[in-house]
Amino acid sequence: MSIEIDIPEVLSEASADDAPFIHALAEVEAGAQLGAGVKVWRFAHVRGGAIIGENSMVGGCCFVDSGVTIGRGVRIQNGVLIYNGVTVEDEVFLGPNMIFTNDLYPRADGRHWKIVPTRICQGASIGANATIVCGVTIGRYAMVAAGSVVTKDIAPYTLVRGNPARPVGIVCRCGRKLGDLSLDLCAGVLCPTCGARVAR
Repeated sequence: MSIEIDIPEVLSEASADDAPFIHALAEVEAGAQLGAGVKVWRFAHVRGGAIIGENSMVGGCCFVDSGVTIGRGVRIQNGVLIYNGVTVEDEVFLGPNMIFTNDLYPRADGRHWKIVPTRICQGASIGANATIVCGVTIGRYAMVAAGSVVTKDIAPYTLVRGNPARPVGIVCRCGRKLGDLSLDLCAGVLCPTCGARVAR
């Protein structure tokens, strides 16, 4: 049995050590752009037209659609589905089996299909099995609890959970909860875990 793999376009000048790694059982279509140090694992499918930034990782059984942009240093765990219209900024964590939608009124015939953009801002984390309904922006370093269904924008450094997801606290860049929503981030809050100062 032979497996043919098209080598995707590399986004930046890279030495052989920095070249993207594509598992023999992954499919990366011609026209996909992979940055230096990207890893694409077993049974993942990256479509032509997708852009994945340097040192990002695409786990097993993931799908990255055409028209998706992934930043640098992103961790996409196994089973994540990312559809056209999604932009993921740098250093985002996407937990196992979480999913994005891209049409608010889907029908099988697709006649009225309209892509509604979604943006995940730098450093945000989305827990396992969460669903992100299209049209939202998840702010910098926000955190979405596992199993949540996000239907509205999330402010930076905000922890949300539930179905629908609701704000329940403030988190640091390190991911630790700093307190409830009454914290004044305009003045800044010092994280007791990592020492970082968090301010909006």
